[in-house]
Amino acid sequence: MILKKISPVWTSRAIFRSYYSVSPQPVPPLAQTLEGYLRALEPLLPPDELAHTRKMVEQFGKEGGLGSRLQEGLENRARHSANWISDWWVHWAYLESRQPLPVHSNPAISLPRRDFSDWRGQLVFASKLIAGVLDFKAKIDTGRLPVEYMRGHPLCMELFPLLFSSCRIPGPNHDHVVHYGRSRRGPSHITVVRNYQFFQLDVYNSDGTPLTEGQIHGQLLRIRSQSWKTDKEPMGILTSEHRHTWGQAYNRLLRDKINKESVRLIEKGLFTLCLDSPVMRISDEKYSSRMAAQILHGGGTYSNSGNRWFDKTLQFVVGEDGSWGLLYEQATAEGPPIATLLDHILKFCKKTEKRRTPLVPLPMPKKLYFYIDPEIKWDIEMAKQSLDILINDLDISCFNFQRFGKEFAKRLNLSPNSLIQVALQLAYQRVHGELCAACDIASLRMFRGGRTDYIRSPTNNSLKFVSVFDDPNVSREAKVELLREAVEAHTQLTEQALQGQGIDRHLLGLKLQAIAEGLSVPRIFMDTAYGLATHWKLRTGQVPSNTDSVMCFGPLVPDGYAVCYNPQSDHVHFSITAFNCCEETNAETLAVTLENTLCDLQELLEPTVSTLH
Repeated sequence: MILKKISPVWTSRAIFRSYYSVSPQPVPPLAQTLEGYLRALEPLLPPDELAHTRKMVEQFGKEGGLGSRLQEGLENRARHSANWISDWWVHWAYLESRQPLPVHSNPAISLPRRDFSDWRGQLVFASKLIAGVLDFKAKIDTGRLPVEYMRGHPLCMELFPLLFSSCRIPGPNHDHVVHYGRSRRGPSHITVVRNYQFFQLDVYNSDGTPLTEGQIHGQLLRIRSQSWKTDKEPMGILTSEHRHTWGQAYNRLLRDKINKESVRLIEKGLFTLCLDSPVMRISDEKYSSRMAAQILHGGGTYSNSGNRWFDKTLQFVVGEDGSWGLLYEQATAEGPPIATLLDHILKFCKKTEKRRTPLVPLPMPKKLYFYIDPEIKWDIEMAKQSLDILINDLDISCFNFQRFGKEFAKRLNLSPNSLIQVALQLAYQRVHGELCAACDIASLRMFRGGRTDYIRSPTNNSLKFVSVFDDPNVSREAKVELLREAVEAHTQLTEQALQGQGIDRHLLGLKLQAIAEGLSVPRIFMDTAYGLATHWKLRTGQVPSNTDSVMCFGPLVPDGYAVCYNPQSDHVHFSITAFNCCEETNAETLAVTLENTLCDLQELLEPTVSTLH
């Protein structure tokens, strides 16, 4: 983000201070990145193709050549901006993407089921949830949110204020994000959606204090009484469309004054609360997969998909059966700040409210109306069809691996995350007979304005290990040694990425620098090897949290998978997605294979212990 975007007017002093206490993100040395790129290609390419690419990369990296010129441009950019890549990354990865936000972009987090099973419990819990989010926002606004640390280093906290009162806006060629919370008198309402109907709910009293849980509950009861009919048009479905299509519909929608006012109130709200209707009961075995799908996309146009505004940065979903979770738009922020928010909410939900509910009458929550002409009606019908096709194409499999968790790996002096990554490589190889381009996510919040970089999971070490693991002629000792080397190789790549020395954001920066200078895209980025190396068939993400939550998002490519996992001390939650339209991929097949693979690794590392289970 550009330096001028950080302003003490709307940012708490603590966050403003943290912004300057973290280092600027370095531009890695060119030779180091090019060497790392070739090394990353070795397990994926045959020798003749690798030799061809090596010549091209060497030509690009020659002293005084094109690579040096672009590197100089990046280093100059780094001197004159808060972060040399984050703005470019957000624009390229998110805002320029024309794919629908549900499944393709917005991650969902499904949390452990609460102990209620009807609308009464739903509203009581939703009141507590809203109060918890407002309490978190108050910590940000008053400078009481502690600066987070990783390995003794302070992390950049600038994304936290941006979570609230922000929304993505569709555009013809690219989207943009608006943040309405920057002034002293920012928005004071949330939007609540039930049965496809949106309401503006003011969550602060006239003196600026947040409503009590009792007051919020009373207002939610009023909203329920005004939204019992389900015959309304699901306006939120429009936000699920292809971004260009939605952009055109958005402009048509805003031609009407009433529609424009309603849309603006949704966009400006602190966040959105989705009160979902009951869904068909399902077996306990499939429950976690169903709930992840419900949070991710709403279950379809005959279910709760109309209860979403996918452009909104924060959407909390609460069902009548005790299910709940969070859906977020990640152009504003990736997972770590969201995990901090959720941890705060969960702690808040364990407390009993000490404040008494005042007897002052509150204004009625404002229902948001839409004027739907034949064109908008047609847009809604088209969006319904597109979303149902997308939902039917998505295969989701969630499971809780209970044989071991992160303590098992730590006891053996192995990185839990790297062990899981090697297990994923082996599981993929067992299903597909090869390694593929696979990325793990590293947070760059140790740097000012830092977002993420990729950790490339396939290495020469992991290739050696997966090639021999199922060979009975290779000794157990040799396999353990190869496993340890594969885990260590991934751990080193992780360390490099966390230090701002990853290769992928740097390569992207070099490519975009060429475009910014009006040059042709360099040949190394037009090479088939680069296409293969960035066709992420395995998109993975560790989402550590203090609770048994599971994150879920769709694959990056049609013939790929997305795997999320949340390691706890003695178990690991997994979610795996794939597209049904691809005959080669199957989420459940990979899930079963991964579970068996993890058991096999436990048996390899501790043969006597694992046989007792």
